[in-house]
Order: sequence, then C-alpha cells, then structure tokens
Amino acid sequence: MNIQGQAALVTGGASGLGEATARELARLGAKVAVLDVNAALAEKVASEIGGVACVCDITSTDSVTAALAKAAAAHGPARILMNIAGIGSAKRIVGKDGKPAPLEDFARVVNVNLIGSYNISRLFAAECVKLPPLEDGERGVMMFTASVAAFDGQVGQQAYSASKGGLVGMTLPMARDLAQHGIRVCTVAPGLFATPLMKELPEAVQQSLAASIPFPPRLGKPEEFAQLACHIVTNGHLNGEVIRLDGALRMAPR
Repeated sequence: MNIQGQAALVTGGASGLGEATARELARLGAKVAVLDVNAALAEKVASEIGGVACVCDITSTDSVTAALAKAAAAHGPARILMNIAGIGSAKRIVGKDGKPAPLEDFARVVNVNLIGSYNISRLFAAECVKLPPLEDGERGVMMFTASVAAFDGQVGQQAYSASKGGLVGMTLPMARDLAQHGIRVCTVAPGLFATPLMKELPEAVQQSLAASIPFPPRLGKPEEFAQLACHIVTNGHLNGEVIRLDGALRMAPR
C-alpha cells in the first residue's frame, strides 16, 4: 500500500514508539490521527505533524468509537492502524512479604495491552471492510506491537509477557480471518528501545542494558521501529508475521 494520502490511526501516538511512528507516517504523506489518553501530548504531536489528536482509551468501546469518528471526519476513513499503546508491569507472583501478586494488576495489563488492542482492531476492521479495494485488492493494514518479552519474559513479567504473547498468538489467525477482506495483519516485537520511559533510568543502567544487545550494542532508536512499521504498510506480501526488532537480543531471566 502506498502511504501517501492514506488516513492512518496511531494508538499511543503521543510519545515513544507511537510518536515516532506518527511522525514517520506523516513524513511519508499519510494523514495521521494521534490517539492517546494524554490529550495535551496528543495535541502537541498532532499539531507538529499536521494531524488530528483524538483522546482515546482503547479499552473503552465508546471512547474508541468516538476517536474513530473524529479521525474519519478529519481525514476520511482509515486504511492503516498502528496499535502501539500499552503499559508495563513487574510483579513477582509471590512477593518478598509472602503475599500473592494482586490479580488486579495482571488483569489491568492484559486489559490494556491485549484486550484493548483487540477492541480497536475489531472496530477499525469493521469500517475498513466497507472501503473499496485498492488496485491490488488491498483494503487495509494493521500492526500490533508485542515485545521480546512475549518470548523471553523476565522475572516478574508474567502479566506483561502474557499480554504481549497474546498479541503474537492473535496475529496469524487475525490475518487469516481478514484475508478475505484484503486486510493484512503483522506484529513487531521490539527489544530495548530509547523511549522516554527508558530514559528515566539512570545512565549507568541504560548503558548496561545497551551492552547486553549483541549488535548493534546500543538501545534501539524509535525511528527504527517507525521505519519497520511503515515498511509493513508498503510491503504487500508481509502478512500474518511477527518480526523481532532487537539486535539479536535474548533476554536473561533478570
């Protein structure tokens, strides 16, 4: 699919990997809707790239429906969905105090990362199937953002790894499901990236994490994630695939 002139939705588009992807899409000529729970940051990014900001909680059907409607009113129906919004968590299943991890924490992470991503994807797909096919029969593309933690989850990452592993497991059946409608589905599983959250860590910790990456021995750049996300859109034969973007990193237990 040619990105130029297409309407695109980016969840978590106000910061980090989502912001980088929104900016790259706009650079390539897409009409970008920045979907995020942080209204101020979403407005800032959208204004800088000539897009539209949509406050959106992906776990709420009403919120997603309103955001999709606002984006469509501004840019027309979207053919591109970048699922990048997500949250993290690190809790041992039995804490040092001997108490079990709170179930609410596990449910919250899975609800946002997995169920929320599915929620907006089903609503996007239902609108996308109504669009006329492009020259190659394609109607749309969606991408999920998993993590290397889906495969190499560390101590305390049960909730995060389960949520990201769910996205990995959902990729192929969703691609098969939507093939009849000409909608492709892929997932990117990033490793350690220089996101705002990562930059909050002490410099020594960042350097230690970067040194654990075989090559290149540095943190990934958000722009590199964005470039791969956009390549998925433009490469019409990428479908049903999960792509690790990690510099050959394999996470240690802790």
